Amino acid sequence: MNSTPSILNRILVSVIGLKLLAIGVLLILLAYVPGVAAWWHGWSAGVRTAVESAFDSTRFPGGGESWLWILVVAGLLVAIGLMVAWIAQQGKGRANLLAEEYDPGEVPGDVRIGAGVAEQALKHALAGRPDLAGAAVTAYDVKGSPALKVRLLPRQGVAPHLLAAEVTELVAALDEVAGTSTPVLIHIGAGARTRFGRAERVR
Repeated sequence: MNSTPSILNRILVSVIGLKLLAIGVLLILLAYVPGVAAWWHGWSAGVRTAVESAFDSTRFPGGGESWLWILVVAGLLVAIGLMVAWIAQQGKGRANLLAEEYDPGEVPGDVRIGAGVAEQALKHALAGRPDLAGAAVTAYDVKGSPALKVRLLPRQGVAPHLLAAEVTELVAALDEVAGTSTPVLIHIGAGARTRFGRAERVR
């Protein structure tokens, strides 16, 4: 429900994982296969010669350093900028407000209900239930409006549809107290502690 670039994250993790796997395989081959080691020494020597030639042929007039170092530094700065931008995108989409309304009463002003109120209220209502192995409530900003995601891990033998109905009643009571109607995604998960398929219900 948030705006974290999960697809991009998976692609980056896959690419990094494949690179690390390739490096690991290469190191094993270099250590145990003489032919690969001989090829590596010849190939790396040729690459080193080519790089040294490129830097020698691009020196500034007067025998100074190569201007290729400027490109290297610029490339590193761009890479750092991209990494910072990628990190800044992680976890976006969390909502801070559940409701906001202007009150023109004796003391005019804005009345705001924080999203943490809904999160803590639902967590408290779900805590200690014997039919749940775990529960988590998170508020997200979806297209400019707050929404809640309730993730439940029911114990074996608990009917998911009955659990979803009970949580729906809790959310309805919360809406009545807050004076607003908040979209809710009820996610009933499955794992080692829950041996049946998951179900999702949007209210």
